[in-house]
Amino acid sequence: MIDITNESGSPSDEEGLIGLATFALDWLRIHPSSELSIILVDEQTMEAYHEKFMGLPGPTDVLSFPMDEMRAPGDDEDPPSGLLGDIVLCPTVTARQAAENGRTPDGEAEYLLIHGLLHLLGHDHAEPEDKRVMFGLNDEIITAWDDHREQTGQR
Repeated sequence: MIDITNESGSPSDEEGLIGLATFALDWLRIHPSSELSIILVDEQTMEAYHEKFMGLPGPTDVLSFPMDEMRAPGDDEDPPSGLLGDIVLCPTVTARQAAENGRTPDGEAEYLLIHGLLHLLGHDHAEPEDKRVMFGLNDEIITAWDDHREQTGQR
């Protein structure tokens, strides 16, 4: 189950984010009964979260708060089920940084949603090899999502 709440005051493609999250969870072989919460917040709220939980000033684009510390299964493992956690996105920050990353505002939000989801599944980018793996996986999922939308006429 995927729940989305928009507290940002900004219009967002909430249906598209749910569609992407559903696609990504299936692609990663996470059990469909697993729970994920996506929360869209304003810059002031994101700044408060960033300072409280990361000890860093100013608003950021995405934060992840894992619950059951789930991991994507190996090829010979059953899909895990449980509480993935919360992904908090700030649409005004993502829209502002989209161009510098060569994406549309919706494309940036999608990229960061997957980034946050990968953090919930235990990925990190503190070390160069971990960063290569995480960002490579992020790109693979977004490419597969784009291909899926193209094949199904959802563009």
